Amino acid sequence: MPRTLAEWETLASRTALPAGMWIDGAITTEGSEAPVEVIGPRDGRTLTALPAAGAGEVDRAVKGARAAFEAGHWSRATAEHRGRVLQRWAGLVEEHRDELALLITLEMGKPVTASRDVEVTACVSALRWYGEVSGKLLDESPRGLTDALALVTREPVGVVGAITPWNMPVTLLSWKLGAALVAGNSVVVKPAAQSPLSALLLARLGTEAGLPDGVLQVLVGTGPVAGSALALHDGVDCLTFTGSPEVGKRLQSCAARSNAKPVWLELGGKTPFVVLPGARLDAAADALAWGITFNSGQLCTAASRLIVHREIAGEFTASVVDRIAARVVGDPLDPAVDMGPVASERHRESVLSDIRRGIDEGAELVHGSASPRPGDGWYLEPAVLTGVGPKSSLAQEEVFGPVLSVITAADTEDAVRLANDSRFGLGSSVWTGDVSTALSAARRIDAGTVWVNCFEEGDMSVPFGGRKLSGHGADKSLHGIDKFTTLKTTWIAL
Repeated sequence: MPRTLAEWETLASRTALPAGMWIDGAITTEGSEAPVEVIGPRDGRTLTALPAAGAGEVDRAVKGARAAFEAGHWSRATAEHRGRVLQRWAGLVEEHRDELALLITLEMGKPVTASRDVEVTACVSALRWYGEVSGKLLDESPRGLTDALALVTREPVGVVGAITPWNMPVTLLSWKLGAALVAGNSVVVKPAAQSPLSALLLARLGTEAGLPDGVLQVLVGTGPVAGSALALHDGVDCLTFTGSPEVGKRLQSCAARSNAKPVWLELGGKTPFVVLPGARLDAAADALAWGITFNSGQLCTAASRLIVHREIAGEFTASVVDRIAARVVGDPLDPAVDMGPVASERHRESVLSDIRRGIDEGAELVHGSASPRPGDGWYLEPAVLTGVGPKSSLAQEEVFGPVLSVITAADTEDAVRLANDSRFGLGSSVWTGDVSTALSAARRIDAGTVWVNCFEEGDMSVPFGGRKLSGHGADKSLHGIDKFTTLKTTWIAL
């Protein structure tokens, strides 16, 4: 039976929070920087303060990861062994599902039902999937034109640095960990300072599953200090980052100034949700209302731009507003809640500022408010704005909150043009009753993923990544492993 609000509150009162960083298979409470306060968005209270890493702790973690890699207990283990460990890890995450979901909700405000049934489920799926495909990473022996034998082998890059965001703290981390670890790498993780608790629990469970000490390190610290130190470290062979374009560019610069390590980026998004005449409007409205309020709109693929044909714009927008108004906003520990708070007070003010700027630029607020909800915690109402200009800040900049911009299109060609009128190219969705229109639009929309008559469909067997300012390099699938491996050619005289 699902837990009640009272039961989740009881579990929260009894759960011991992680006390420090995870280095070389154990918690360390030493940190050279000012402690990081983890503040709960549901009530604005401090959950805990953790020791924070400076350059010294980053150096220790990287050197420990390198020592573990060179020892070979993981990097030279059989693919079968690594796969078994990842699958045991998935099983332990399943056993600790409620504890992990609770930490996610406490640290970043996601409704606990979504933390448990969406995010933790995705983490289990990622670890299990990569464990199952461990034996499918094949080498090559091309038939050449010489008498010598050529072997092309795929080897781990070595030490991977992973810097992950607060909005999906274990889902996005598990995509990177599964791919990097199954290939034989060691990984040093720097989760967002707002949400380190779930990553620390995940690391502990990984060690219990059989990861050798040092193969997975988790630092706690700020981006400008710990994140930059990780990107600058010559002992890191590859860096993977999910977050804002501004930070991604800074990390690329750090990498270039050190050992020119490759940097793989999944950055922002401004997802166009295109609705054309003949589409299943009720289904589209359901998907859109969910797609802009799930996780309080704090997703790189949040359905933030409704591009709707002018013939159906009024009817469809009203239908979406009705559905958004029915979404329950409140305490994320309450299983009946659809949308919790945003992640921080600062972020709430940023979202509200974007709404106010949109109004100043001529948009009309037809649902929601440009003011915070009263009371404790970082709550706000989802907002819908019509009359949004295609070149306005609301249409062009990532809000990263529950704010829907409505833009009308004259026809299908105009809708595709508007969809592509963005610096970003991560996700997109097209709703139409005509197959030819769907295929044509899907081909022409410049995005890493196009959903046709659906939204946020996903599977571990397919890649996820962006174009343009949304970054480069795919997570998930066998393609997700490529960025954590390097090719070696060996010639053997016969």
